Amino acid sequence: MSGDHPRTPHRPVSCGALTVDIQQVLDVCLQRSVEAEFRYDPVSPLVVTVRLAPEGCPGVVWHIGRDLLHHGMRALSGLGDVQVWPSCLDAPATAWLRLGGAEAAALFELPVHPLVEWLEVTYQVVPAGTELEPMDWDALAAWLSATPEVPSD
Repeated sequence: MSGDHPRTPHRPVSCGALTVDIQQVLDVCLQRSVEAEFRYDPVSPLVVTVRLAPEGCPGVVWHIGRDLLHHGMRALSGLGDVQVWPSCLDAPATAWLRLGGAEAAALFELPVHPLVEWLEVTYQVVPAGTELEPMDWDALAAWLSATPEVPSD
């Protein structure tokens, strides 16, 4: 099988990146500021890429479902390695982001207002429910059902 994978057509509009300082909760009374860059690429319309860059440490990148992040600004959202929920249900100013599994996890406090505004722009670029409309499903099905090429000796 060749390396040519079916792709969705490129959607040229950009949302830009949102860079905010968030707080990593290290202990009950200890937090540190972490620069977080949120990016949205309409070519991968279901995902928000988050780059976390703690000072003096190499950055780490997480891919989070756009809907998961959006819903987490107002209610508990996500299972497993990524969870988001508002810090207070009555007009939350911040939300919690938990990344990691049962053995190791990190907890971050996010500013809700700039994230909600930025996410709304992503939904203007690619409205909810239309993320997969450009996908060529016939090409994907053909690619998935193709017999792999076996190298000859």
